Amino acid sequence: MKKYISILICFFPLALMAQETEGYVRYLITHNWTKKMEAVDYISKQQKERLSYIWGSRSEWKKFANFYFNATETKYEDSEESADDDDGGYAWRKEAFSIRHNYATNTEKDVVTLLEKAYIIEDSIKGPEWKILNDMKEVAGHICMNAAYEDTIKMQKITAWFALDMPVSGGPERLCGLPGLILEVDVNNGAMTIVADKIEMKKLGTEMDMPKKIKGKKINEAQYTELLRKYIAEKRKNEEPPFWGMRY
Repeated sequence: MKKYISILICFFPLALMAQETEGYVRYLITHNWTKKMEAVDYISKQQKERLSYIWGSRSEWKKFANFYFNATETKYEDSEESADDDDGGYAWRKEAFSIRHNYATNTEKDVVTLLEKAYIIEDSIKGPEWKILNDMKEVAGHICMNAAYEDTIKMQKITAWFALDMPVSGGPERLCGLPGLILEVDVNNGAMTIVADKIEMKKLGTEMDMPKKIKGKKINEAQYTELLRKYIAEKRKNEEPPFWGMRY
């Protein structure tokens, strides 16, 4: 039977989170520009074909991201490690991005970039309204169950696989709120996939530290959501893909 849950906070009972849980996950992120365009429902077929022609034969690129966790906190950021030796001549600019969640205090301090401007989102943690499904598979050596939700602002259908034996209510990007660490994510049927390819249970040192100085405008979650909403509405009006100016 499928189970439905609405989780407003990414929060475990403290007794569960107090287990000796600490370590590192490396995620491989794969972007497919053609499938991203296919998921944009307001752009004509001719426009999609023209953009696909401009991109040429290379529509896919990859990168790594690092996730650090302990019993009460998680931190996620882009990796300096290259995931694709053949970059096809593309040069990807490193943007301000760092996701920090503290489950003991139920607070987030996320640094994101929108339209080349950095924002620091400080608020309570709010997870998506996940629908727990009943499929299971192995990811990176861990038995996982799947869950799904639809992001109506970014127009994304997201499926996540979370580990049943890792009681960490977090995952890649800003995803959280499931009863286990998210090890795999599919966005819009392969437009972007995120898969854990390395997991190390170990004592962390300074990996969880935040930079002493963080540049960006401080806002809350509602303000960030409104910025996203306005930006995507403008792109829809102009019949342009929205993912050039925001993190997919």
